[in-house]
Amino acid sequence: MKTGQQMEWRRSSYCGNGACVEVARSTDGFLVRDAKHPDSPVLTFTVDEWSAFVAGVKSDEFSV
Repeated sequence: MKTGQQMEWRRSSYCGNGACVEVARSTDGFLVRDAKHPDSPVLTFTVDEWSAFVAGVKSDEFSV
């Protein structure tokens, strides 16, 4: 993320207790951060990595 670049962080509408993550689209992929600690380190994912994650969620690959 470039200095001074404004990111549009989004959070799920299902986030009710504050234990959530926020996601932003960057020029190179996707960024993920802790919603309660927005100044903490940000995880970065390529478009391919994010697409694989979303496909896994949709196919219930991560159910517990």
